[in-house]
Amino acid sequence: MAKIRMAQYGTKHGHARGKLQAMLVNPDVEVAGVFEPDAERRAKLQAGEGAFADVYWFADSAEMLSDETIAAVASEGNNAESLEQTEEIVNAGKHVWYDKPAGENWEQWQRVINTAQEKSLLVQMGYMLRYHSAFKQVADWAKSGVLGTLFSVRAHMSTNVSHEARTRISQHTGGIFFDLGGHVLDQVLWLLGKPEKVTAFLRNDGGSVEPFKDNTLTVYEFEKAMAFISISALEPRPVARRFEVYGTKGSAIIVEPFEPGRTIRLCLEQASGNYSSGEQIVEIAGESRQRLYELELDAFLATIAGTQPPDRPVLHELLVQETLLRATGVISS
Repeated sequence: MAKIRMAQYGTKHGHARGKLQAMLVNPDVEVAGVFEPDAERRAKLQAGEGAFADVYWFADSAEMLSDETIAAVASEGNNAESLEQTEEIVNAGKHVWYDKPAGENWEQWQRVINTAQEKSLLVQMGYMLRYHSAFKQVADWAKSGVLGTLFSVRAHMSTNVSHEARTRISQHTGGIFFDLGGHVLDQVLWLLGKPEKVTAFLRNDGGSVEPFKDNTLTVYEFEKAMAFISISALEPRPVARRFEVYGTKGSAIIVEPFEPGRTIRLCLEQASGNYSSGEQIVEIAGESRQRLYELELDAFLATIAGTQPPDRPVLHELLVQETLLRATGVISS
C-alpha cells in the first residue's frame, strides 16, 4: 500500500514534537513537511536538534494546504490558534489529526465538524488516553456490565507548570482545566454520556498569575450518576494522577500515576469471568506517552483507509468539547 503523505501545521502545542516523531517512525506515513507561522519559533526549531531539524519547512500555509498529494495534517498549534488552523485544513479538503482541546469558539467548532462531514473528512482528536490499555480495560468492564450500573466516576489529573506557561494559559477561560480537562472528560463522557448539569469551581489559589485558574474542580450530574474531575497546576512533582469508576457490582481504580498505568485495583461483589470476588490487583502492560501517540496515529490511518470506523463517533467529539466549554462557562450550562 502506498504511504499516506502527511504534514504538520503548528509546533506550539505541548504534544507537537511527539506527534511529529510518531509520523516520522510510522512505516505507512511520508512526512511532507511542517509549517509554523511564527518565524522566530520556526528559526529556533530549524537550528535545533531532533525531529524538527530534519524535516522540510513550508514557506507558508498555502504551500502546504494547496498540495493535493498531502491527504492529512496534524494540527499542533497552541490552544489559541489551533481551531483556526484546523478549519483551514478542513477547508482545504484534508483529514485532521487534531490536538486538544478544540478552541473556545463553540460555533466555529461545530462549523468545522459540519464541513468535515460534508467533505467526508476525518477529524480525530488527540486524547491519547483513549488508546491506553488500562483505560480501555476499565471502559470494557464498565460497558460490559462487570461493574454493574455506574453511579460515580472520579478523576484527578493535576500538574505543575512554569510561570511562563501560567501566563500563556491564563488567556483561556477555565485556565488549567481548559488545558487538561478534556483528557479525562473524554473518558467520563464515554462511560456516562451527556451530563444533565455541570457545576464548576475554578479558582486562583496560587496567586502568581491572575486570572489564571490554577485549582479547579468540576462536577457532572447524570440521571443516576455523578462525576468529579479535579485538576490543579500547583501540585508538587511527581504528581498523582488517578481514575476511579464505581458501579453497583464493583469498582475499578487505575492506581496513580495513570501513565504508564500498569496497575488496576478491581473490586467485585461477585466473581465475573476470569476475575474473583473481592479485591484484586490487575496488572496491565501500560504504554509510554510516545507509544500512545503512535497508537493514536495507527487508528487515524486505519480510519482514513476504511479498515476501521473512528474510535469515537463525531457526536462524541462534539460532546466532549461542548461539555468542556460548559464547565469553563464559555457556553451556558
